[in-house]
Amino acid sequence: MKHWLILLFTLLGLQSAAVNATNAFDHSAWDALLNQHVYLLRDGQASQVDYQGFADNQPKLAAYLQQLSQVSVLEFDSWPKPDQLAFLINAYNAWTVDLILQKWPDLESIKDLGSLFRSPWGKAFIPLLGETRSLDDIEHKLIRGSDRYQDPRIHFAVNCASVGCPALANRAYQGDNLEALLESQTRLFLADRSRNRFNNDHLEISSIFKWYRKDFEKGWRGYFSLPDFLLHYAADLSLSTDVMKTLQAKPPDIEFLDYNWALNAKP
Repeated sequence: MKHWLILLFTLLGLQSAAVNATNAFDHSAWDALLNQHVYLLRDGQASQVDYQGFADNQPKLAAYLQQLSQVSVLEFDSWPKPDQLAFLINAYNAWTVDLILQKWPDLESIKDLGSLFRSPWGKAFIPLLGETRSLDDIEHKLIRGSDRYQDPRIHFAVNCASVGCPALANRAYQGDNLEALLESQTRLFLADRSRNRFNNDHLEISSIFKWYRKDFEKGWRGYFSLPDFLLHYAADLSLSTDVMKTLQAKPPDIEFLDYNWALNAKP
């Protein structure tokens, strides 16, 4: 009997661990809101957000944010890293929408929510993981400032509610889709010729690569320079074989394009 009990508890423990590994947190409410209120453009290279739709559905958004707030640090730390990162990306994006709704429809840019002394990203209004945090805290401390993740593709996942941002995906990040969704969002953004292109022997790319260049040069998948990272996605940038050979032989001149801070709102 003792051996059977030990086996039973072992199997239950393994089953519980498997469930936790695949379903650390249920983001289905956020997934449904995104699917309903985010419109993809140019086959997913960009997106527009129906903020009025989010406003009409604000109780559902508020309920999801409340669920995020109830997660403790101890619980969060027990999750696999993909589930942790998916949680933080969704939290950033959902609270960014919530921030826009604080002044919707009377704003033209997320920057309208800042002041002379504090940017909108520095405003502490987010009850998350035991503290009241800002969007900057989520991105720069919990995601970028942590040694846990070290994935530069997060810059194509967190969304700053602006036209210049990579598209807001119309589905939620989850532990089991994190890798595929990060990769697809990266490729879609790099394929957008309005924001990333090769022109007259030099690269013209988004200012994201200027602001966060160090993140692309920390050795992710063996890439220690921004040109090497970009060459990894040569097909998405539509670089020919001859251009690739030229860029591999000599670091390319890079021009960083102006960033469009207009609100990414559906007309």
